[in-house]
Amino acid sequence: MKKLLLILVLIFAVVLTACGPKNTPAPAVDEPAPVEEPVVEEPATEVPQPTEAPVAEELEVMEPVELRFSYYADGNEADVMQGLVDKFMAANPNITVVLDVVPYQTIDEQLPIQVETGEGPDLARITNFGAFRGKLLDLRPYLEDADYFEANFPAPVLAAMRSEGDTTALSGFPDALTITGPYVNKTLFDQAGIEIPGEGTTWQEWTDITKQVAEATGVQYAISVDRTGHRFAGPAMSMGATLIDENGNFTVDTPGFRAYAELINSWHEDGITPTEVWLVGDSLNSCIDFFKSGDLVMCMSGSWQINGLVNDVGDAFDWVVVPNPTGDGGSTGVAGGSAVVAFADSEHPAEVAKLMEFLIQPENFSEFSANTLSLPAQKEVASNGVAFKTDQQAVLDALSVFTNEVPKLQDQAVALNVHPYAFAYYRNSANRIGQYLTGELTLDETMQRLQQDIDDAIAEANQ
Repeated sequence: MKKLLLILVLIFAVVLTACGPKNTPAPAVDEPAPVEEPVVEEPATEVPQPTEAPVAEELEVMEPVELRFSYYADGNEADVMQGLVDKFMAANPNITVVLDVVPYQTIDEQLPIQVETGEGPDLARITNFGAFRGKLLDLRPYLEDADYFEANFPAPVLAAMRSEGDTTALSGFPDALTITGPYVNKTLFDQAGIEIPGEGTTWQEWTDITKQVAEATGVQYAISVDRTGHRFAGPAMSMGATLIDENGNFTVDTPGFRAYAELINSWHEDGITPTEVWLVGDSLNSCIDFFKSGDLVMCMSGSWQINGLVNDVGDAFDWVVVPNPTGDGGSTGVAGGSAVVAFADSEHPAEVAKLMEFLIQPENFSEFSANTLSLPAQKEVASNGVAFKTDQQAVLDALSVFTNEVPKLQDQAVALNVHPYAFAYYRNSANRIGQYLTGELTLDETMQRLQQDIDDAIAEANQ
């Protein structure tokens, strides 16, 4: 603008100079020099220059980009995430985000292979951090505010996404905090005339009480736990198991681990647990469907099931979350959660970082937590509180119980899910325990083979 004004002033000065001599005819012949041609040429050479570079830059910024986002969901998370992605695309019309919703088994089993072969997406929602070590993108150089990103998520979780020896990379963020714990059918307890036990009740006591409720009400099953080493771990730790020693190594053969395996075996022998959960197939099976149908008194699962219960159970019966049962190791669930991560093979790292930064903003993260009824992992959002989108008191009560479980968590219960070799335990534990429950292996053989499986998996990962 200043240059344009200068040009106008110069032109105006030329006009004044040209007009002035008409009133002074004597010197007009002798003074042609003041009207110099370079003054007229100067604007002609400078005017186009400011417009050339910005045109090229604008075309480069608006080049269409497509991001592939692999995503699994336990409840309505995919629907809520799609809403946020739509909002992001509206604000960034040159970026298209394809949200590819897949089963969790695809994320757990196929995604690592896709990433290893260079066929992976730009980003994904995962739970197994160790499976992608060395394969994640460092977002830090592309973030507008890396300090905010780093300050608002738990340091151990951010560290778990880094390659060995790396202390600074930011490769993703936890989108939800989860805690394992039991769900109980309150209506069945009311019908049986039995009071729901509170804090301090042992696993054996819960087994006996739920069996009484099932017998009194005529429902088929009393108690169950999801078929996964993750859900198995909390009760085992409560019964005294040490899964991770002081040096960070996995040590499964402990009295507490054996005690919980034996307890689950007794459920099968007594016919009080659905065999379809542990004895059928070799993948993750949850007891939650039996609970939702009203055929199961107690299901040991986790906080991520709340939204599904709201949608699927409705007013069919009343349900509550109860404190984790206690034992020689105290009362503990296992902390966990999912994370959204970026992959190093992405051809669009800047756009991936832009999406990540959009998702962690307080208003967007809070929207995700409120609508998915998940415990927020973003510190600013957690400190401000979340107005969960529900008018159901059972949901608010459940979230309150899970929140109260956080201070009770054992150190190993927090470390397990982000352990760099957690995959070695998770991928082998359920199958080996299942072999024990079917009678294929003795408990001694189960302990020996599971430990060997874990050691072999870690050794292979380090090759």
